[in-house]
Amino acid sequence: MKLTQDQLTAFEKDGYLFLPEMFTEQETAVLRRHAAQIYATDREEVWRESSGVARTAFAAHTYDEAHKRLGAHPRLVEPVMDLLGGEVYMHQYKINAKAAFDGEVWQWHQDFGTWHRDDGMPEPKAMNIALFLDEVTPANGPLLFIPGSHVEGTLEAGHDLATTSYPLWTLSKAEVKRLAERGGCVAPVGKPGSVVMFHGNLVHASPPNISPFDRTIVYLSLNRVDNHITDFKRAEWIAHRDFTPISPLSDDCLTDLVADEAKAA
Repeated sequence: MKLTQDQLTAFEKDGYLFLPEMFTEQETAVLRRHAAQIYATDREEVWRESSGVARTAFAAHTYDEAHKRLGAHPRLVEPVMDLLGGEVYMHQYKINAKAAFDGEVWQWHQDFGTWHRDDGMPEPKAMNIALFLDEVTPANGPLLFIPGSHVEGTLEAGHDLATTSYPLWTLSKAEVKRLAERGGCVAPVGKPGSVVMFHGNLVHASPPNISPFDRTIVYLSLNRVDNHITDFKRAEWIAHRDFTPISPLSDDCLTDLVADEAKAA
């Protein structure tokens, strides 16, 4: 998949790009079903909220067939290769759940800030591309972006070890207010199958989900191969150490899995 010049220009300006309904309901349904199966396990890669519901499932592409295929899907990998200007590997893969009623906050942060401080990633030549598995609405804990904040570079941050179950390098309220007064604040929302891609230095967060509707998003954090991490403090299933370039699969790799599972049923 190739991005248009208008899309490339918008990404450079805003630091993110929203692509509605890039995947079919059939494709997202198989991924959603596999995500539910993963959340029901007792794997160390599945982190939970204080209530016990799943918060994040790391590295699902290494132990689940549907997510393995998504991790090399051309609709996700190829646009990032174009934007980053080279081959990429999987730095991190996670399925983030914002469970109905119990999904907790993700504080204001920049992903590259964490990747640089915790993993020794040299430069912001990595980014996220995310797929909505549920409909994301203004009510169920959508992503919040500050458009254009990526041009500020990597900002000063504090290591928050207490707010949630997941440690994060977070920005101060004063910094977030300063950025938002200039760039505003937006929340991309859309149907299952929609995709959002965003720069590693884009300032973002998400509020709690107290609605009765789940909100699940899969994130591929892709890094250029020649920008691989140099520090290995975090578990390998959080910050991967296999720097092999991803070879994109065929565009129908998920629909083939749906057919295979139907035959086996």
